[in-house]
Amino acid sequence: MKTNRIALIATCFALGMPAFAPTIALAEVSKDQEMAALTTYTTIAHDSYSDALADAKTLKGAIDAFAAAPSEQTLDAAKQAWLQSRESYGPTEVFRLSNGPIDAESGWVAEKYGALEGQINAWPLDENMIDYTTDADGNKTSGNIIDTAGSFTPGGEEPEEVDVTTITPDALTALNENGGDANVATGYHAIEFLLWGQDQDYANMIEDKITHGAMVAGQRPLSDFTTDELAARRLAFLQSAADKLVFDLTTVSGAWDDTVDGDTGLYRAALLGKLTGDQASMNIPTQDAIKQILVGVGIFAKSELANERIAVAVLTPSEEDEHSCFSDNTHRDIALNYEGIHNVLLGEYQGKDVGMGFASALPEDERTTLDSLMADISKRIGTVNDTAKTTMHFDYQIHPENEDSVQNIVTLKNELRKLGDEMVQIAPQYGLSLTTDNVTDPEETQVN
Repeated sequence: MKTNRIALIATCFALGMPAFAPTIALAEVSKDQEMAALTTYTTIAHDSYSDALADAKTLKGAIDAFAAAPSEQTLDAAKQAWLQSRESYGPTEVFRLSNGPIDAESGWVAEKYGALEGQINAWPLDENMIDYTTDADGNKTSGNIIDTAGSFTPGGEEPEEVDVTTITPDALTALNENGGDANVATGYHAIEFLLWGQDQDYANMIEDKITHGAMVAGQRPLSDFTTDELAARRLAFLQSAADKLVFDLTTVSGAWDDTVDGDTGLYRAALLGKLTGDQASMNIPTQDAIKQILVGVGIFAKSELANERIAVAVLTPSEEDEHSCFSDNTHRDIALNYEGIHNVLLGEYQGKDVGMGFASALPEDERTTLDSLMADISKRIGTVNDTAKTTMHFDYQIHPENEDSVQNIVTLKNELRKLGDEMVQIAPQYGLSLTTDNVTDPEETQVN
């Protein structure tokens, strides 16, 4: 899902949201409990982004080592560092869509932090803008950033020309989403494509003619980085993208710091109502903060993870629409995105108790229903993971002939949509009213 949807989604945060008449009496938590839940949320955000930043720095180091001495060993080390960086970034995605520092597009939060989600994790991408691919006739495409000397103009609507004589972080920033959402030049998935190369079929959405086999990801040759005439530009692209990833994650991670120093720590303090003096007006009222969070969790679970990342891929079916299609790491994206939702609702991080989660306020019967739903989601994600590690990656699990895996994934999608709707039941415990419309992106992709 692209960042230009967030401005529309943000309107759901206004106090004039459609009313919901709950079927149960409001059993509101105390003010202290509200603050406890918010404190837990900020602690999990701080730890999640800190770990993501640390792993991004490790990825940068591995890419720098690869650029200094390209070999099969250093290429594999860079790939492994990328995979590890996704392990820590995946759970942070639950903090999207809540008007926070990762993607707020209006107000002081956007002004301070710059809505960097689209620079960090934009997808799906048109890989042909970055480097060659092999077309349906077996020919290499051209006219991309890597093979352009001088200025490059992306395709799309009203694109702007960018000088790529030297590939730098600034040049890639200017190119990212320049002319269209799929014109991705920065972030995890641009790096992924350069490390692995393409892993899809151009004849149709099912038969695999580019990389063969249910357990085979992209197979970019080492020669692309050594003997090929454009090798130096590919290495420069990788290093520039890694530099920018670290820079952007430093900004977002800093917003959650527990000490205010300039823009660092400012958002966490505002969310907890701790800003004073001239900055006091930037504090976010407690109920507004909780409403934003619940709406964000709901939309992420229902419209982003369930719909955009799972339903679109399995119901099309199209491996082009799986999240990490070059590395075949989509099974981990799904598991880790869900882990972030689990963390926020239950107040946990890396399996350890942090404090009061937002689901802690539910009455016993509703909590039992939620726990049962989440247990089944975890079981189905476990099946996706185990299958991807032993039998077939996600791109083969969505093949129509693999009926059992397709059914598991479709049911998982449906249960994640139900989980998003559960935010409607949690909201009254905090004196808030939500409808299922509030936790549904009105622009989510429609699939049959």
